[in-house]
Amino acid sequence: MTVIFSKKCEYGMQAVLYLAAHQTEGVTRVDDIAATLKVPKEFVSKILQSLTASGIVASKKGKFGGFALAKDPSVIRLIDVVAAIDGLEMFDSCVLGFPNCTPDTPCPVHDTWGELRTLAYNMLTEETLDKFKQKTINKIKTI
Repeated sequence: MTVIFSKKCEYGMQAVLYLAAHQTEGVTRVDDIAATLKVPKEFVSKILQSLTASGIVASKKGKFGGFALAKDPSVIRLIDVVAAIDGLEMFDSCVLGFPNCTPDTPCPVHDTWGELRTLAYNMLTEETLDKFKQKTINKIKTI
């Protein structure tokens, strides 16, 4: 169950982490990514195309084509992926959807959600993909 991110964003983060873990292998076929992550190929392909448009992922067409990170994983943060797919509005808006939820007129969960939102934003901003390489490799083995 997702709490914050769309399914598209979740899969986008998984795919980018997969590419970071396999960066030394050159381009990776979308079939391999989809099969490993157990995500529909067409969905992964569309997600990777949108990440290509945002400059996070690069694509190579043709028989030996596929996807790879467009930048070194040490400069790509998970927040970059979130921004490219879902946008960053979730870090500014009310989790319950109340209009005009502010510190002066808070919703019932405003303070608690604010703390959690800040922790999530900081984690996504502070860590780069290279920090998750081994954990991603270990996780892929268990899928």
